[in-house]
Amino acid sequence: MRCTRMVLLTLLLVVAGCGSLPSQAGPDTVLVVGATGQTGRLLVRDLAAAGYTVRAFSRSETKARELLGDEVEIAVGDVKSEESVRAAMLGVDRVVSAVGAGGATGPDSPEQVDYLGVEKLAVAAAAANVKHFVLISSMGATHEDHPLNRMFGNVLIWKAKGEQALRDSGVPYTIVRPAGLLNEPGGQGRVVVVQGDPREAGGTLARADVSTVCVQALAHESSRGKTFEIWREDGEARSEWGSTFASLSAD
Repeated sequence: MRCTRMVLLTLLLVVAGCGSLPSQAGPDTVLVVGATGQTGRLLVRDLAAAGYTVRAFSRSETKARELLGDEVEIAVGDVKSEESVRAAMLGVDRVVSAVGAGGATGPDSPEQVDYLGVEKLAVAAAAANVKHFVLISSMGATHEDHPLNRMFGNVLIWKAKGEQALRDSGVPYTIVRPAGLLNEPGGQGRVVVVQGDPREAGGTLARADVSTVCVQALAHESSRGKTFEIWREDGEARSEWGSTFASLSAD
């Protein structure tokens, strides 16, 4: 509760226009957006295990506490609110976004969340001088005729616009486009890393593997300025990521 009170106090200071937090020595703070989602929860766990200070951005403190425990900072807000996004970014060094639309239409549509919400995050991250922003997008983002667009409110089109908003923000970024996501343990095969959003490729992979890729991307500057697709195939799990990211082309 102590961490929660500190973050909520920060939100009040921002609303009142009272400056920013003093700099503090210690581990980098990572803001996880979409922290109570199925992938977000894994990110919170893995980032904490990697030694980061984790701040979870959630619309519900109660839900966040139930799912994430008492050792994680909670910033209450919504990606559709510029004010709460700016407040959540105070004192943040890095960002990982696993946010996604809550329906094909309505207030949590792909346009409002995957595009405009990500755009607000990117603008706030630039203003906060965030060192690295990792965005989880989706394979197929460049294919406007993809069936998912017809089924879910042009979700991939809006994700592509969100990607571009991040690229245009000037914040150092990595954009990860996973294939179909599974709720199963990670490390059960080799994560394939490619570029170009290939139409005749892909498959599935565990959400846990997506979390691993994001944590590794934060740890390697060679991942910055790059967009890539990932899925899983049979084989030995990757143990070295720096050279993998270094081999990719910059956007």
